[in-house]
Amino acid sequence: MRASEKTALTAKIRSEAMSIGFDLVGFTPADPLEGAEFYARWVALGFAGEMSYLERNLDKRSAPERYLPGAKSVICVGLHYFHEDERLDEGEREPASAVPPKGRIAAYAGGDDYHDLVKAKLASLWQVIRETSPVAVEGRYCVDTAPVLERELAARAGLGWWGKNTCLISSKEGSYFFLGQIITDLELDYDEPAVDHCGSCTRCLDACPTDAFPEPYVLDARRCISYLTIELKGSIPVELRQGMGNWIFGCDICQDVCPWNREAATSREPAFEMRPGLRQASLPDLLTLDRDGFNRLFRGHAAKRTKRRGILRNVAVALGNSGDDAALPALIAALRDEEPLVRGHAGWALGNLGGSEARGALEKALVNERDESVIEEIEAALRTVQRSSKA
Repeated sequence: MRASEKTALTAKIRSEAMSIGFDLVGFTPADPLEGAEFYARWVALGFAGEMSYLERNLDKRSAPERYLPGAKSVICVGLHYFHEDERLDEGEREPASAVPPKGRIAAYAGGDDYHDLVKAKLASLWQVIRETSPVAVEGRYCVDTAPVLERELAARAGLGWWGKNTCLISSKEGSYFFLGQIITDLELDYDEPAVDHCGSCTRCLDACPTDAFPEPYVLDARRCISYLTIELKGSIPVELRQGMGNWIFGCDICQDVCPWNREAATSREPAFEMRPGLRQASLPDLLTLDRDGFNRLFRGHAAKRTKRRGILRNVAVALGNSGDDAALPALIAALRDEEPLVRGHAGWALGNLGGSEARGALEKALVNERDESVIEEIEAALRTVQRSSKA
């Protein structure tokens, strides 16, 4: 392919990517990745927690050519997902005393599962490339489920730099965007890598309530609220529960405090708008969801991976952190839930709230409980209530 054809094709791909709906586009050579050794060491240190899938295909992550033999270029794209919170009309407002405890969901998870939408856009772009290229072309497109070090590739393509909170940050766009890649054997024109602009700022590190950053640019996922509410399938470590606040799926704290997100770009994609049932979600209502109700509310949503028991586990913790007696009826009812995971965390939450009503419900539940893990949670909760009553 002649130099003029390469330049024209690169420009065509950039234009088509924006037309399809992507907000950021960059190009980088498919060279071996410097971050592969860092990534392998990060996994070896156990920072991935239970995400065993991150341990697979380490060899493929070291270079795009391991993923696509003959790869020469990587087309990196970004898609904004942030939507400004809709304000309630005056007629919809309730007195403060009537408002039940609310839960928070990360901005990326307010609407439909992004994997399908990003993949569909990548498929459309790949089709255009195949039809436009003056030479035969091979390639693969992927989102974050493929064994690809997407943040390093995107940084090399100029989309942003690897921030101290490990998110990719753009000086113009902020950090609220998804990443996607097309790895191809085409030769294209390449963009300049992004430059790190974090400087001496440590706001993201200082703001994390669970101390998930052992050092700048390194995340211990085992302590991250996003990991605890999504990836962790079992019991949430007791010492981390209060730090979760009212987050029930994901977390945005380290992004919300980032100065580069003060004027973060907003999404043009309606599928990413917060669903009505999830915006300012009532925690007591969520804790009463049966299986059918959960499936209706979260149809096509990323929370289906966490399943009902995972979401209700998170909701119970958030209610326990609310300090609101309005949480008591739902938590007491959850002591009879079919899932031990939910019952155990409801027990912890009641212990955290304290009071005679919580104590009575815990004592009653303890008589009938047969699951050892739940019994341990309830007994610990009763000790917490007893200590608080003596204080």
